Amino acid sequence: MLVVAVTLLLAGYSGYIYWRQWKEEHRAKFASYPAFGIQLPLGYVIHGIDVSSYQEFIYWPSVKQMKAQDVQLKFAFIKATEGLKDADKQFKHNWQSAKEAGIARGAYHYFLTTKSGKLQAQNFINTVKLQPGDLPPVLDIEDLYGVKPAVMRKEVTDWLQAVEAAYKIRPIIYSFEDFYINNLGKDFSSYPLWVAHFVNNDKPKVKRDWLFWQHSDAGKVNGITTKVDFDVFGGDSTQFAGLLVK
Repeated sequence: MLVVAVTLLLAGYSGYIYWRQWKEEHRAKFASYPAFGIQLPLGYVIHGIDVSSYQEFIYWPSVKQMKAQDVQLKFAFIKATEGLKDADKQFKHNWQSAKEAGIARGAYHYFLTTKSGKLQAQNFINTVKLQPGDLPPVLDIEDLYGVKPAVMRKEVTDWLQAVEAAYKIRPIIYSFEDFYINNLGKDFSSYPLWVAHFVNNDKPKVKRDWLFWQHSDAGKVNGITTKVDFDVFGGDSTQFAGLLVK
Protein backbone atom coordinates (compact mmCIF):
# COMPACT_ATOMS: atom_id res chain seq x y z
CA MET A 1 0.00 0.00 0.00
CA LEU A 2 2.85 2.36 0.82
CA VAL A 3 4.43 1.82 -2.60
CA VAL A 4 1.12 2.53 -4.31
CA ALA A 5 0.61 5.69 -2.26
CA VAL A 6 4.10 6.97 -3.08
CA THR A 7 3.62 6.19 -6.78
CA LEU A 8 0.34 8.10 -6.86
CA LEU A 9 1.91 11.00 -4.99
CA LEU A 10 4.81 11.22 -7.46
CA ALA A 11 2.44 10.99 -10.42
CA GLY A 12 0.34 13.79 -8.97
CA TYR A 13 3.43 15.95 -8.39
CA SER A 14 4.70 15.34 -11.94
CA GLY A 15 1.29 16.29 -13.29
CA TYR A 16 1.33 19.50 -11.27
CA ILE A 17 4.79 20.43 -12.57
CA TYR A 18 3.68 19.76 -16.16
CA TRP A 19 0.53 21.85 -15.67
CA ARG A 20 2.47 24.71 -14.12
CA GLN A 21 5.00 24.72 -16.99
CA TRP A 22 2.18 24.66 -19.57
CA LYS A 23 0.49 27.56 -17.77
CA GLU A 24 3.70 29.67 -17.77
CA GLU A 25 4.32 28.97 -21.46
CA HIS A 26 0.70 29.79 -22.34
CA ARG A 27 0.81 33.10 -20.45
CA ALA A 28 4.09 34.12 -22.11
CA LYS A 29 2.94 33.18 -25.61
CA PHE A 30 -0.06 35.47 -25.37
CA ALA A 31 1.55 38.34 -23.45
CA SER A 32 1.14 41.29 -25.84
CA TYR A 33 1.70 45.04 -25.51
CA PRO A 34 1.02 47.91 -27.94
CA ALA A 35 4.53 49.32 -27.42
CA PHE A 36 7.61 48.88 -25.25
CA GLY A 37 6.10 50.96 -22.46
CA ILE A 38 9.13 53.21 -21.95
CA GLN A 39 10.79 56.15 -23.64
CA LEU A 40 13.61 54.81 -25.81
CA PRO A 41 16.82 56.88 -26.10
CA LEU A 42 17.30 58.47 -29.51
CA GLY A 43 20.29 58.03 -31.78
CA TYR A 44 20.87 54.30 -31.20
CA VAL A 45 20.28 51.69 -33.88
CA ILE A 46 20.69 48.47 -31.88
CA HIS A 47 18.39 47.78 -28.94
CA GLY A 48 18.17 44.77 -26.65
CA ILE A 49 17.13 43.40 -23.28
CA ASP A 50 18.61 41.45 -20.38
CA VAL A 51 16.73 38.69 -18.60
CA SER A 52 16.87 36.11 -15.83
CA SER A 53 14.49 33.72 -14.10
CA TYR A 54 12.80 36.82 -12.68
CA GLN A 55 11.07 37.10 -16.09
CA GLU A 56 9.81 33.51 -15.68
CA PHE A 57 9.13 31.64 -18.94
CA ILE A 58 9.85 33.73 -22.06
CA TYR A 59 8.27 33.03 -25.45
CA TRP A 60 11.16 34.14 -27.65
CA PRO A 61 9.41 34.09 -31.07
CA SER A 62 7.16 36.90 -29.83
CA VAL A 63 10.18 38.83 -28.51
CA LYS A 64 11.82 38.61 -31.93
CA GLN A 65 8.70 39.60 -33.88
CA MET A 66 7.75 42.64 -31.79
CA LYS A 67 8.34 45.99 -33.47
CA ALA A 68 7.47 49.43 -32.11
CA GLN A 69 8.72 52.89 -33.03
CA ASP A 70 10.71 51.19 -35.84
CA VAL A 71 12.68 49.30 -33.17
CA GLN A 72 13.16 45.56 -33.02
CA LEU A 73 15.21 43.87 -30.34
CA LYS A 74 18.50 42.54 -31.68
CA PHE A 75 20.24 41.11 -28.63
CA ALA A 76 19.62 39.67 -25.17
CA PHE A 77 21.93 39.22 -22.22
CA ILE A 78 20.83 36.14 -20.25
CA LYS A 79 21.71 35.31 -16.65
CA ALA A 80 23.64 32.04 -16.54
CA THR A 81 25.15 31.65 -13.08
CA GLU A 82 25.60 33.17 -9.64
CA GLY A 83 28.27 32.51 -7.05
CA LEU A 84 30.01 29.15 -6.79
CA LYS A 85 27.34 26.65 -7.86
CA ASP A 86 24.05 28.32 -8.75
CA ALA A 87 22.74 28.27 -12.32
CA ASP A 88 19.72 30.33 -13.33
CA LYS A 89 16.72 28.00 -13.63
CA GLN A 90 15.63 29.53 -16.95
CA PHE A 91 19.11 29.71 -18.50
CA LYS A 92 18.96 26.57 -20.65
CA HIS A 93 15.59 27.52 -22.10
CA ASN A 94 16.52 31.17 -22.67
CA TRP A 95 19.95 30.35 -24.10
CA GLN A 96 18.63 27.88 -26.67
CA SER A 97 15.38 29.66 -27.52
CA ALA A 98 16.92 33.10 -28.01
CA LYS A 99 19.33 31.67 -30.58
CA GLU A 100 16.54 29.76 -32.34
CA ALA A 101 14.56 33.01 -32.57
CA GLY A 102 17.48 34.78 -34.25
CA ILE A 103 18.45 37.08 -31.37
CA ALA A 104 22.13 37.58 -30.59
CA ARG A 105 22.67 36.17 -27.11
CA GLY A 106 25.13 36.86 -24.32
CA ALA A 107 25.54 35.15 -20.94
CA TYR A 108 26.30 36.85 -17.64
CA HIS A 109 27.46 35.78 -14.18
CA TYR A 110 26.20 37.52 -11.05
CA PHE A 111 29.31 37.99 -8.92
CA LEU A 112 29.40 37.46 -5.16
CA THR A 113 32.36 39.32 -3.66
CA THR A 114 32.40 36.99 -0.63
CA LYS A 115 33.34 34.01 -2.81
CA SER A 116 36.42 33.00 -4.80
CA GLY A 117 36.65 34.65 -8.21
CA LYS A 118 38.38 31.62 -9.70
CA LEU A 119 35.72 29.18 -8.47
CA GLN A 120 32.92 31.46 -9.65
CA ALA A 121 34.57 31.59 -13.06
CA GLN A 122 34.60 27.79 -13.17
CA ASN A 123 30.88 27.72 -12.42
CA PHE A 124 30.27 30.00 -15.41
CA ILE A 125 32.64 28.08 -17.70
CA ASN A 126 31.01 24.77 -16.81
CA THR A 127 27.57 26.18 -17.63
CA VAL A 128 28.06 28.37 -20.71
CA LYS A 129 29.22 27.05 -24.07
CA LEU A 130 29.78 30.00 -26.42
CA GLN A 131 29.25 29.61 -30.15
CA PRO A 132 30.00 31.83 -33.15
CA GLY A 133 27.57 34.75 -33.18
CA ASP A 134 27.34 34.97 -29.38
CA LEU A 135 28.25 38.08 -27.39
CA PRO A 136 31.29 38.02 -25.07
CA PRO A 137 30.81 36.74 -21.51
CA VAL A 138 29.76 39.28 -18.87
CA LEU A 139 30.66 39.76 -15.21
CA ASP A 140 27.81 41.44 -13.30
CA ILE A 141 29.24 43.20 -10.21
CA GLU A 142 26.89 45.43 -8.21
CA ASP A 143 27.59 45.17 -4.46
CA LEU A 144 30.54 44.88 -2.07
CA TYR A 145 28.58 42.72 0.41
CA GLY A 146 30.81 44.09 3.16
CA VAL A 147 34.08 43.11 1.44
CA LYS A 148 36.88 45.67 1.18
CA PRO A 149 37.21 47.14 -2.34
CA ALA A 150 40.79 45.91 -2.72
CA VAL A 151 39.74 42.33 -1.96
CA MET A 152 36.79 42.64 -4.35
CA ARG A 153 39.05 43.90 -7.14
CA LYS A 154 41.41 40.95 -6.67
CA GLU A 155 38.58 38.40 -6.93
CA VAL A 156 37.05 40.21 -9.90
CA THR A 157 40.43 40.15 -11.65
CA ASP A 158 40.72 36.41 -11.02
CA TRP A 159 37.28 35.84 -12.61
CA LEU A 160 38.02 38.01 -15.63
CA GLN A 161 41.38 36.39 -16.30
CA ALA A 162 40.06 32.83 -15.93
CA VAL A 163 37.10 33.48 -18.23
CA GLU A 164 39.22 35.22 -20.86
CA ALA A 165 41.66 32.30 -20.85
CA ALA A 166 38.81 29.81 -21.27
CA TYR A 167 36.97 31.55 -24.11
CA LYS A 168 39.83 33.47 -25.76
CA ILE A 169 37.73 36.63 -25.73
CA ARG A 170 37.80 39.62 -23.40
CA PRO A 171 34.85 39.68 -20.99
CA ILE A 172 32.53 42.65 -20.48
CA ILE A 173 31.99 44.21 -17.05
CA TYR A 174 28.44 45.19 -16.07
CA SER A 175 27.86 47.57 -13.18
CA PHE A 176 25.89 50.56 -12.05
CA GLU A 177 27.54 53.89 -12.80
CA ASP A 178 28.15 54.84 -9.16
CA PHE A 179 29.51 51.42 -8.18
CA TYR A 180 31.88 51.34 -11.14
CA ILE A 181 33.26 54.82 -10.46
CA ASN A 182 33.66 54.28 -6.70
CA ASN A 183 34.96 50.71 -6.64
CA LEU A 184 36.37 49.66 -10.03
CA GLY A 185 37.39 52.67 -12.11
CA LYS A 186 40.83 52.91 -13.71
CA ASP A 187 41.93 49.42 -12.64
CA PHE A 188 39.45 47.95 -15.13
CA SER A 189 39.43 50.59 -17.86
CA SER A 190 40.82 48.11 -20.39
CA TYR A 191 37.68 45.96 -20.15
CA PRO A 192 34.56 46.74 -22.20
CA LEU A 193 31.83 48.29 -20.06
CA TRP A 194 28.09 47.69 -19.90
CA VAL A 195 26.81 50.42 -17.61
CA ALA A 196 23.46 50.77 -15.84
CA HIS A 197 22.18 54.33 -15.47
CA PHE A 198 18.48 55.16 -15.42
CA VAL A 199 18.50 58.98 -15.09
CA ASN A 200 19.81 60.43 -18.35
CA ASN A 201 17.81 60.23 -21.58
CA ASP A 202 20.67 60.44 -24.08
CA LYS A 203 23.68 58.62 -22.60
CA PRO A 204 24.94 57.20 -19.30
CA LYS A 205 26.82 59.36 -16.84
CA VAL A 206 30.22 57.71 -16.91
CA LYS A 207 33.52 59.28 -17.99
CA ARG A 208 34.90 56.45 -20.09
CA ASP A 209 34.03 54.53 -23.23
CA TRP A 210 31.18 52.04 -22.93
CA LEU A 211 29.71 49.32 -25.14
CA PHE A 212 26.22 48.84 -23.72
CA TRP A 213 23.91 51.05 -21.69
CA GLN A 214 21.10 49.65 -19.54
CA HIS A 215 18.75 52.63 -19.55
CA SER A 216 15.53 51.22 -18.06
CA ASP A 217 14.26 48.40 -15.87
CA ALA A 218 10.57 48.89 -16.70
CA GLY A 219 10.16 47.89 -20.35
CA LYS A 220 7.45 45.66 -21.77
CA VAL A 221 8.00 43.08 -24.49
CA ASN A 222 5.66 40.66 -26.21
CA GLY A 223 6.24 37.14 -24.93
CA ILE A 224 7.36 38.31 -21.45
CA THR A 225 4.83 38.60 -18.64
CA THR A 226 6.95 40.84 -16.36
CA LYS A 227 8.78 44.12 -16.75
CA VAL A 228 12.22 43.77 -18.32
CA ASP A 229 15.52 45.69 -18.51
CA PHE A 230 16.23 47.56 -21.76
CA ASP A 231 19.66 48.24 -23.25
CA VAL A 232 21.29 49.88 -26.23
CA PHE A 233 24.58 49.22 -28.00
CA GLY A 234 26.81 52.26 -28.33
CA GLY A 235 27.91 51.66 -31.92
CA ASP A 236 26.60 50.73 -35.36
CA SER A 237 25.73 47.37 -36.89
CA THR A 238 29.26 46.81 -38.24
CA GLN A 239 30.79 47.40 -34.81
CA PHE A 240 28.22 45.11 -33.24
CA ALA A 241 29.04 42.32 -35.68
CA GLY A 242 32.74 42.78 -34.90
CA LEU A 243 32.05 42.22 -31.21
CA LEU A 244 30.53 38.75 -31.66
CA VAL A 245 32.36 35.48 -31.13
CA LYS A 246 33.92 34.27 -34.36
